[in-house]
Amino acid sequence: MNLILYHLFVKMQKIPHLDAMQQLTQQIKNWGKDFGFQQVGISGIDLGQHGEHLQAWLAKGYHGDLTYMASHGEKRWRPELLVENTQSIISVRMDYLQHKPTPRTITDYPQQGVIARYALGRDYHKTLRKRLQKFAEKISLEIDNLGYRAFVDSAPVLERAVAEQAGLGWIGKNTMLINKQAGSFFFLGELFTDLPLIADTPVSHHCGSCQACLNICPTQAIVAPYQLDARLCIAYLTIEYTGIIPEELRDKIGNRIFGCDDCQLICPWNRYAQLSQEDDFKVRHHLDQLSLLELFAWSEQTYLQKTEGSPIRRIGYEGFLRNIAIGLGNAPYSTAIVQALQEKKSIVSNLVQEHINWAINKQLLQQ
Repeated sequence: MNLILYHLFVKMQKIPHLDAMQQLTQQIKNWGKDFGFQQVGISGIDLGQHGEHLQAWLAKGYHGDLTYMASHGEKRWRPELLVENTQSIISVRMDYLQHKPTPRTITDYPQQGVIARYALGRDYHKTLRKRLQKFAEKISLEIDNLGYRAFVDSAPVLERAVAEQAGLGWIGKNTMLINKQAGSFFFLGELFTDLPLIADTPVSHHCGSCQACLNICPTQAIVAPYQLDARLCIAYLTIEYTGIIPEELRDKIGNRIFGCDDCQLICPWNRYAQLSQEDDFKVRHHLDQLSLLELFAWSEQTYLQKTEGSPIRRIGYEGFLRNIAIGLGNAPYSTAIVQALQEKKSIVSNLVQEHINWAINKQLLQQ
């Protein structure tokens, strides 16, 4: 922003001439790309019907143990209540995919531990938050007394609704944000600001009559278009849920030990998914190739070492073993698997023992 426009902006108390604000809005988008964001969009603070959709979702109990989704009242869909004086939200996305996706199924590699692609590298929260902070500081250098707060999945923010309003894509039938040019393998972040920026126009929806994500979901967690029952979702069960996983769902989890990408892998729009150039998102410790037995053999010390700075750390060693035990139970019969399960059973918690016993019985039934 040139000096004349800058002084005009300050003098008019952040209510500049339309041309000046259009110029500033475009400049902010350019700066965002300089900081490694693939796209930057602007929205106002009206999230339309998303608040009503959230309340209907909560009323059905689809959030399961995600009690925080019911907290904070209207702050989740009224940004001005969360951050006072918010006038515009700068929404960004960053690609994370390392290899072009193929719609493989677990039967292609049943002895491998499958980890959601977003979790194979460094924890995205740290990477995006650091980048967002630098982005905000750049804007602050140009705009005196800028009011802002940065969020990366860290507060009651309906980030997909915000991103949809900002024109970054549309919320698809699998409830993921989908972009025509980039699919859905990307992270989102937001800057709440007190700048009256020029808002982008939301894009139209392009799922059409496609039902691929509903049909592919192993647990049928997408109970209707645009409706996800988290209690059935493998990502929820293997990451968010800390209890005993219902027996009727264990077969369907297969060998997915942290999250699930099935509804994204099958999505036709992900043929356009872009590969990430970020070093932080590169696969660590060959996590995309390790067998269930290799992972199950990790001690707690090894687990802590291998998952340092990783999203996988959040489930803890107990959750890690619980999930792998289910995967081993679902794997083709192997005496090595039965032996590994039996050896581990005496040194783990009751919760893990429950899943190991199930896995041993499942293995023995295949003899």
